[in-house]
Amino acid sequence: MDPTFGEPLYTAEEMRAAEEGHDVEQLMERAGAAVATAVLDRYSEAEEIVVVAGGGANGGDARIAGRILGEAGKSVRVVDAKSGEDDVGYPDLIVDGLFGTGFSGEPRDEAKALIDAMNAGPEVVSVDLPSGVDASTGEVVWEAVEADHVVTFHGLKVGLEIAPGAFHAPFVEVADIGLADRRTRSWLATPDLLHLIPRRAPGDNKYTAGSVLVVGGSPGYTGALCLAARAAFRADAGYVAVAAPEASLPVVEQQLLEAVKRPLSDVDEAAERAGAVAIGPGLGRGEDERALVRRLLDRLDVPVVLDADALDGLEPFQREAPTVLTPHEGELARLLDRDSKWVAAHRLAALREAVDRFECVVVLKGYGTLVGAPRDEGALVCRGPASLATAGTGDVLTGVLAAFLSKPSVLEPAEVAAAAVVAHAEAAWAHEHQAGLVASDVIEALPFVLD
Repeated sequence: MDPTFGEPLYTAEEMRAAEEGHDVEQLMERAGAAVATAVLDRYSEAEEIVVVAGGGANGGDARIAGRILGEAGKSVRVVDAKSGEDDVGYPDLIVDGLFGTGFSGEPRDEAKALIDAMNAGPEVVSVDLPSGVDASTGEVVWEAVEADHVVTFHGLKVGLEIAPGAFHAPFVEVADIGLADRRTRSWLATPDLLHLIPRRAPGDNKYTAGSVLVVGGSPGYTGALCLAARAAFRADAGYVAVAAPEASLPVVEQQLLEAVKRPLSDVDEAAERAGAVAIGPGLGRGEDERALVRRLLDRLDVPVVLDADALDGLEPFQREAPTVLTPHEGELARLLDRDSKWVAAHRLAALREAVDRFECVVVLKGYGTLVGAPRDEGALVCRGPASLATAGTGDVLTGVLAAFLSKPSVLEPAEVAAAAVVAHAEAAWAHEHQAGLVASDVIEALPFVLD
């Protein structure tokens, strides 16, 4: 995946490589100074400050911050975790320097006590990342510090962007400590990706501007099909057709003006003009539906998006054209025969397991949506607002993704998928209200983020 249109996300190993050859004491001085500056700027009224310092470099950074804060006139007390201290007391602010990027696994009992004490206290500024978060995966084996502010060094860490670690870092500030940028395996996707998605151009007709077929819409679930089709149009597709059961077509006719409607029995003919096919929104679950998904995967030679019901009972398949799966945590758990809680706790590992199993692009939806691709060890991470946690927004994403895949692009399929996730998130953010946001709101905002 091309890092040009993203921000690097560092693992612990990649940070060690970035620091190699540099004066460690000088780096620590810069890091400590950055933390102290953040405290003085954002928490100037805090007079009594407790610094919780572990035995590693992170603790050293915290101690330097404490020294500088003391020189600035603050009352600073250092709690030395290595010596077994655990009395945090009742200060105005806590600086969390217990664990750094080298931490993984479950903390020892004495560290657990300190994490509990910090979480029960006042606001917390964490050094590099909240203690208890795995910098390379975002995993939290036991629990982690609930930081109010994180000062991270050189660049964002993977664990600050991937849940559950991301839940512990609501505000992150990146401090420059004099290191050169490096290529990383994982990247934070940015709106710059959208510039590489083609728009309708002079000389296009409705088919060359992007032709999409959406397959689904069983009775009672026509809304999912209609949302995906409308989203494809608003994502700049020139032609959208839908294939749904006969019983659903009268409802679909009332909801969709611009799309061509075909009975599910004509799906093969409807697919002949498609540049990309989305299968699953409201499709229904049963052996007939699973057989239809398998047959279309075998027959189609264009990009396919599999979402929702199309993921039910899905087994590995082989096809040449790009395929993108878009599960949420529960759907991915079923695909991997895992518990959904395991997927939620190990999102990056679950993504890689799914990519390896199905040998295609996988989009793991949720807070910090992840995009993974075969032969790529990292992931593209896409931020999005909490307002997207509402019914139908997954169908909207499916329509956007199908529209983007239907157009010729210089991007790899995983990058196109990330661009769709970014457009989806930007449309939600662009809406005038976040509380009460519904899927249709996201659709109507799409043209504004694509202009």
